[in-house]
Amino acid sequence: MHLFQDYNLKVKKTFNATNTEEVLTVSEAGNLLGLSKDQMKVYVDKHKLTKVPINRSVHRYLLLKEEIDKIVKT
Repeated sequence: MHLFQDYNLKVKKTFNATNTEEVLTVSEAGNLLGLSKDQMKVYVDKHKLTKVPINRSVHRYLLLKEEIDKIVKT
């Protein structure tokens, strides 16, 4: 049986396997901060967090785990 895996999670897994920077999806980052996905998108824009673009998608991006960890600590 095929298990469904979110496209963003697949991209994150591939990115983390090939780069030194660790990333999170918008949903994962939002969960850490207690925000919904939509609220997190607004938060990212408001606080000018780094968006790691996903190829072939203008509206999808990943976030640097390091930046989110700093926010969670404060």
